[in-house]
Amino acid sequence: MINLVLIFASALILVLGTTPVIRRIANRLGIVDQPDARRLHLTPVPLLGGVAIYAGFIIALLVFGEGWVVSQAIGIFVGATIVSFLGIWDDRRGLRPLLKLLGQAIAASIIIISGIQVSFLPHPALNVAITFIWILGITNALNLLDNMDGLSGGVGAVAAGFFLLLAAWNGQYLVASLAAALMGVCIGFLVYNFNPASIFMGDAGSMFLGFILAVVGIKLRFPGRPNVITWMIPVVVLGLPIFDTTLVVFSRLRRGINPLTNPGQDHVSHRLVSLGLSHRQAVILLYGVCCALGLVGLLIMHSDVLQAYLLGTTVLVVGLASLFALERVPLEGGHGGPRA
Repeated sequence: MINLVLIFASALILVLGTTPVIRRIANRLGIVDQPDARRLHLTPVPLLGGVAIYAGFIIALLVFGEGWVVSQAIGIFVGATIVSFLGIWDDRRGLRPLLKLLGQAIAASIIIISGIQVSFLPHPALNVAITFIWILGITNALNLLDNMDGLSGGVGAVAAGFFLLLAAWNGQYLVASLAAALMGVCIGFLVYNFNPASIFMGDAGSMFLGFILAVVGIKLRFPGRPNVITWMIPVVVLGLPIFDTTLVVFSRLRRGINPLTNPGQDHVSHRLVSLGLSHRQAVILLYGVCCALGLVGLLIMHSDVLQAYLLGTTVLVVGLASLFALERVPLEGGHGGPRA
């Protein structure tokens, strides 16, 4: 258990110390998000915060992590490096969505080849397909959620915290170490990224967060609990980014807009602001939603099959009702939006 504390603390301290350096480098290289009519910030904000997140995560695990399955550790580090550098490229020069998706697919394939995949379906091919879809889906969901100061980092911290609790509860300390490192880097980065942000994580950070959360969700195991229940737990814990992506895709298709268009002021956070909340209030409210979903995940872990599916159905019904209610909220500021 002491190792988890060391991993969390070192990841947090590393990000706290390196982010100001990365911020100066981004300003010097001109890797900044410029304000325009579509964005919320009024002055240029440096990108590349994801570099500090990536470095803090990797270094903390290399120094204090132990007992890894070598092939899986290599797969996670290589896959995370690929998505991070894709994000840096996109932040610096822009990257076509299909090329970004191709790079993510390569990273997901490396994870699967390393032996990390879901195992609750009866056919191996189905397990591979679901693993592939899950990694790409969550990676891009966190990328899309990165649309307001502190939102993606805070949601990542909450989700990682619940994954840490779930993993430690079930004696999975190697999985817990991934979650501890991720929670540490997210909290450390929030010091600089919470509204008003002095640096954005960019695609390098948001895709990295989504990729690692997806991998941790796959690696979670629940001894003695039936797969027919436990598959829901990572889905519920990550329900907010899944909901936001579903809302955006549904809304854009309904309006005849390419769902891959990014950024856009049609996310759940923007709609909450349109309802009268400030940016900080909207983000804090969504932190609360993420906490509530994490608690539901914990309840599902301790439920029988009927109780688990009642909880899961309740979350689904509330989510669908919220989706249709928020879709009716008038959009402000056109289709553009900020990056955080």
